[in-house]
Amino acid sequence: MANIDTVLIRQLVILMLILFSCINIISKGVQAKEDDHKVTNIGAVIDVTSRTGKEEITAMEIAVQSFNNKLNNHGLSLYVQNHGKDPMLAAAAGINSVAAEKLIKENNVTVIIGLETWELVAPVAEIGTRARVPVISFTAPSITLPLSALRWPFLAQMANNDSEQMTCIAAIIRSYGWKKVIAIYEDETYGGDSGKLAVLIEALQDIGSEIEHTLVLPPISSLSNTKEVMQEELMKLLSLESRVFVVLKASSVMTIHLFEEAKNMGFMGRDSAWIITDKITTYLDSFNTSIISSMAGVLGIKTYYTENSSEYESFYGQFKQVFRKKYEDEDNFEPGIYALKAYDAIQIITKAMEGMINTNISSKQLSEKILLSNFTGLSGEIQFERGMLSQNPTLRIVNVVGKKYKELDFWLPSFGFSRSLVNEETEHDGNTAQGLYGQVSWPADLNQVRNPKGWAMPTNARPLIIGVPGRTSFEKFVKVKNESNQNEEPEGYCIDLFKMAREFLGYDLPYKFVPHFSTYDDLVRCVHNKTFDAVVGDITILANRAELVEFTQPYAESGLSMIVPAKSEESAWMFIKPFTWEMWMATGAMLIYTMFIVWFLEHRSNPEFEGTWKTQIGTAMWFTCSSLFFAHRENVQNNFTRVVVIVWLFVSLVLTSSYTASLSSMLTVNKLKVNVTDIEFLKRNNLKVGCDGDSFVRNYLVDVLQFKSENIKTINSQDSYIGEFEKKHIAAAFLELPYEKVFINNYCKKFSATTPTYRFGGLGFMFHKDSPIAMDFSKAILTLSENGKLKELEEKWFAPSPECSTGVTDNQTERLRLHSFWGLYIFAGATSTICFFLFIIKIIKDQYRSNTSPRNNSIWSKAIRLTKFIYQGQQINFAIDQTRPQLPEIVGRGSSRWKYSSPDAAEDHEAASSEAADVEMLYIPGG
Repeated sequence: MANIDTVLIRQLVILMLILFSCINIISKGVQAKEDDHKVTNIGAVIDVTSRTGKEEITAMEIAVQSFNNKLNNHGLSLYVQNHGKDPMLAAAAGINSVAAEKLIKENNVTVIIGLETWELVAPVAEIGTRARVPVISFTAPSITLPLSALRWPFLAQMANNDSEQMTCIAAIIRSYGWKKVIAIYEDETYGGDSGKLAVLIEALQDIGSEIEHTLVLPPISSLSNTKEVMQEELMKLLSLESRVFVVLKASSVMTIHLFEEAKNMGFMGRDSAWIITDKITTYLDSFNTSIISSMAGVLGIKTYYTENSSEYESFYGQFKQVFRKKYEDEDNFEPGIYALKAYDAIQIITKAMEGMINTNISSKQLSEKILLSNFTGLSGEIQFERGMLSQNPTLRIVNVVGKKYKELDFWLPSFGFSRSLVNEETEHDGNTAQGLYGQVSWPADLNQVRNPKGWAMPTNARPLIIGVPGRTSFEKFVKVKNESNQNEEPEGYCIDLFKMAREFLGYDLPYKFVPHFSTYDDLVRCVHNKTFDAVVGDITILANRAELVEFTQPYAESGLSMIVPAKSEESAWMFIKPFTWEMWMATGAMLIYTMFIVWFLEHRSNPEFEGTWKTQIGTAMWFTCSSLFFAHRENVQNNFTRVVVIVWLFVSLVLTSSYTASLSSMLTVNKLKVNVTDIEFLKRNNLKVGCDGDSFVRNYLVDVLQFKSENIKTINSQDSYIGEFEKKHIAAAFLELPYEKVFINNYCKKFSATTPTYRFGGLGFMFHKDSPIAMDFSKAILTLSENGKLKELEEKWFAPSPECSTGVTDNQTERLRLHSFWGLYIFAGATSTICFFLFIIKIIKDQYRSNTSPRNNSIWSKAIRLTKFIYQGQQINFAIDQTRPQLPEIVGRGSSRWKYSSPDAAEDHEAASSEAADVEMLYIPGG
């Protein structure tokens, strides 16, 4: 028995040794196999209950499976942590930090991806930095943080900041002329609006618009009665005028409640416009048709990605198949932008690990490789710069129509709206002002042609409350007929103009006039504090008023005119006023000079100019004066005289025509003569002046023109000015230009107005600041001005009185001055002088040719005899040839017959008659 036991024991030991050897061999084989196949763990922090989270998980699973199928010795393992249904509350409670730490410690993850909002990214990025684990987020902060790359060196953000998106939204707002918008976002304890509001404010300032109000909605998780709270919040918007809403940020549940209540409360009307950011636009793919219908007419911004690549088509088929199998309750099985980003995130990791499969890679090296990624993924270009994507995204504007949405235009960075992805040179460079090319379907009226005003437009239930000046000095502009009965409409030029312009608006504008018995400045304040929606009346556009209210295009020019008493400038000596005294003297001198030249050239040879000295002078004077009226009858025989007379007749024609025209103007237009000519005269003599007490003119006279306050008298009606002038209480009145025209049209015989030297902005209607109705009325007023209707309305209300319709002016008719005619006088005088000297030269030349006798007389004797001839008409021979018959000496020429100085001259007359016949003028020998 002992031997048998020993053998058994030995056999058992051998079996045990063999068993241990086998176990050792098997364990070594398993270990070797494990060493040959490496696994990289990837962690994802995602809201697995949301539509976006489901898409992201599906896309990452497809990417992981695709990678694992390609390699046998390396694999990826995906671990998902749910951050809860309310990511905002989760961020506040630090749940995401716990989830990230759990993934790192328990699952030993190499990379963490996911995180759709910056509120989730920030705490996880801190954990990743401390644990030296790369973090890939699907979002980025709205404002680029300058030190984010240093603070979170292991963070890669697959997104850009919101500057490009907000610029696109601002461009839409600018293209439709909206000046005020309402910003809406859902609040949370951590992160606020994520900086989106600040970026939007800056973008709106660049286009001249502003945020009228910011509606901050409480977190959806904190609400017990969401509908009631939403109604209370939206009620705050009813008192506001803007109807342009920009929803910056909201959870999907909050978005549903927001638009449902907005539609029920009338905020989705035809003049409303809603714009949503890209995050909210992604919800459209997950909303059912009933929710989509409540958002009809909304404009959305979404990040563009191509759907035409082979990679996308392959992914699209897999995604639809997997997603439909996993989530049968979903209506839409198409991937969104976050699904594409999730797929690309796995691609980033796998490309960063290429070439390092068989080597150990540190987390720092992996992070650096991730940030050096450069490829085109499904979501677009993947290239990082300072921790976020280097290229601004191309955006797509979508429009919710019915139960779906349609894509309109592209938004190209640094270019603007475009019909296509190509930045065509044929398109204008950077279309940001013209607006969208595609036809937009707006809320409430999807087929409307008119774009929404973006303003709370008046309705029959709430008409436009229009203030009207109840007390005016000039009632032709505005007149409240019955102060006790406010239902009776006022009348006047301004009222008719408002009604006429209203017809050109292109839409109905219910209104109600409310008289206001106060100053014009008080009316401005009433519009500013929204007591009135508008004011129709004779309101002067001033700089300080334009800061508070919105004025229309001026319908009348405005300036400060001075009205002073005047007397008619009528005189018995009116006939001498067409010419100045210099003109009269020059005309008289020209007439006398012409008379002398005509007499000198004609008195020796023309019988009509013969006779005694008085007769000759009278004839010459009569001829010259009668030629002024072309009534002369005397004939002229000398050609030189004819030239002089022709020029003189031309001068006479010009002078008589000018004189007649000037005198007719003076007699036709009644001129007024004033004693006060300027403002300095009034101030220097301490005279009192009057003005309208309800207008700004009184303060203007004191502050700008430096009048003493005690010298300014307030006058409240047009007729009161007449009494104040007649009683000598005021020496002048200061009225705005439109009032001055009305006043002078009625009292043109008694008063005169100076040309306005101080100009203002004109008269216009007032509306609330940035009101689009003001712009519409401005266009209507311009139309009325261009088609002549405004002129007809002015003639209807401001027609001059019968006594003023003939034309009265306080402007002096310009008298005819010498400087306008001196060229004519010089021409006439020079012509007469030239003819005079030519005549003298001709006489000298004729005598020189006919006289060959020696010259015995001295030069002095010749000059004396020549002077006698000129003044006495004597013929004198300076040298006598003794061999020739002697001519009788002519002693005078009192008639047409010759008279001789000696009795025996008659005997020689017959012999000398033939020679004397040739002598008709004085013969002067050359000397």
